[in-house]
Amino acid sequence: MTVLPGPVRQIGYVVTDLDRALASWLELGVGPWFVRRGLTLTASYRGEPCQITQSLAMANSGDLQVELIQQEDQTPSVFTEFLAARGEGFHQIAYWAEDFDATMQAVSAAGWPVVWSGGEDVGTRFAYVEPPNCPASVVEIMELTEITAGMAEFVRDAATDWDGSDPIRALGG
Repeated sequence: MTVLPGPVRQIGYVVTDLDRALASWLELGVGPWFVRRGLTLTASYRGEPCQITQSLAMANSGDLQVELIQQEDQTPSVFTEFLAARGEGFHQIAYWAEDFDATMQAVSAAGWPVVWSGGEDVGTRFAYVEPPNCPASVVEIMELTEITAGMAEFVRDAATDWDGSDPIRALGG
């Protein structure tokens, strides 16, 4: 039995130039992209409080969501750690947990360290964990709430039969 809930829902890439990364994915026919820039994120990085500024982009290819993450400052985080060790690229796989607490209890029982976590201040908890022998740098566990489920459906539905128009769309304020 696996510790993680359900199928992989998302793959995440850490990038240093969001616009260049968006252009690359658009050339592959993935879109439309929903972008939020200049977000402040408060989290815990390897047990220490942390606040970063980042820009994010999300799109779907079928049922799989692709996330692009650009940290806009040099505050130590899982993203700057990854960039220093490996450069840009494939960073995480993500699972969406309906029962976040039970999933995190299973992660703890498996001995997987939590290296990045937060979201309590915005009502959607997340944790990045480091399981052994993982094909990605980390595994993200995102709390599946009405809001996150609605956003996932919105992004997926926009990609269904997308005709290439309006490829980059601002999300939120």
